[in-house]
Amino acid sequence: MSILIKDVLAVLEKGDGLAVEETSIYIENDTITDIGDAGRSADTVIDGRNKLAIPGLINNHTHAYMTLFRNYADDLPFSRWLFDKILPAEDGLAPGDSYWGTMLGIMEMIKTGTTCFTDMYIYINETSRAVDETGIRACLSRGLVGSGDDEGGRRRLNEAKSEIEYWKGKANDRISFIAAPHAPYSCDDRFLLKVMDFAKENNLGINIHLSESRNETAEIYDKYKCTPTELLDRLGVFELNTLAAHCVHLTDTDIDILADKRVNVVTCPVSNLKLGNGTAPIAKLAERGVNVCLGTDGAASNNMLNMFKELQFVTLIHKGKEEKADVISAEEGLRFATSNAAKALGLGDRIGKIKTGYKADIAILDIDKPQYYPRNNLLSALAYSTCGDEVSTVIVDGKILMKDNEFMTIDSEKVKYNINKIADRLLK
Repeated sequence: MSILIKDVLAVLEKGDGLAVEETSIYIENDTITDIGDAGRSADTVIDGRNKLAIPGLINNHTHAYMTLFRNYADDLPFSRWLFDKILPAEDGLAPGDSYWGTMLGIMEMIKTGTTCFTDMYIYINETSRAVDETGIRACLSRGLVGSGDDEGGRRRLNEAKSEIEYWKGKANDRISFIAAPHAPYSCDDRFLLKVMDFAKENNLGINIHLSESRNETAEIYDKYKCTPTELLDRLGVFELNTLAAHCVHLTDTDIDILADKRVNVVTCPVSNLKLGNGTAPIAKLAERGVNVCLGTDGAASNNMLNMFKELQFVTLIHKGKEEKADVISAEEGLRFATSNAAKALGLGDRIGKIKTGYKADIAILDIDKPQYYPRNNLLSALAYSTCGDEVSTVIVDGKILMKDNEFMTIDSEKVKYNINKIADRLLK
């Protein structure tokens, strides 16, 4: 299978930065094999006129199944949102519900240009099955909670291991895995050490929520007399490649630890704002050289899985917070959602860039729209003018998943039908 995206404007690597240039992109099987030659023949030719090709966006923190709880528990403090509404609703979920919720999440992500996502979930195999069927790329993790050597914690670890073994080598290696202790407040120190052993045995990184709320930091201090970041550092968690989601309430010492231990921080600005948790110190983290990435969190707290919305928020909030208009530029924000995210997943030499030899994970936007005129700076337009519905075609692993706004691998009506049935049962 070969694809030629002909005469398209594309976001390309230029030196240490990004630039938009008119070119053509040639894809063979799952790989970008040439950039610039418009005269080649291909099985499929995509007309790139009035289009912009970008590296597929990478949503590095979400819970895709939670689309089921979209617009369900809004305008509540974090603790009430989680403990009074979301966790009780999750108790009513069946594995098949998780599958359909994930399918809806993948639909939304593809529609808005996301080609890879990092997920934490509660039922094994359901998310993997949805990823396999739809053709998207994902780094997946069974959410792990536990205390010491309790039975529930052991069961969850065994579930995670069996899922990893089953999916190894399947789906053309589009599916990778990571170990996911939920958070320091839901995993005690002894269980965290068990998760670390599991991660080391299976050559996995760590995916964890960290310092999301003030209640969390206070609870950890009362129990361990340190911050959540200091606790994970003491336990040696950061010796493994770690994705730390949120990182809202950090001390200067915490920031030093995250920088020194090369922790990947995944900021979820919309979720943090909506739950009243605050804003992460992204400018300080970036200044210290921390690899900052971008995520949506789940649709129960966001309520969207639209990475362009996150890109706009992350590039605007910190300008106001720091009172500096040059903090977190459009280009830097785009890096958070592409090459930085790929690096965090250990895939920096495979995805996150439109570059020869990289996987063909590309989103194509229709820029023949009012918000793109005049075309003074299309990199700026991606952060400040783009809504997400401009995405018209999405390619993952060299396969077209959406063409001219039509899904090629998903029966969207079937997904919506099942979602409505589940919501009627669970939430009404």
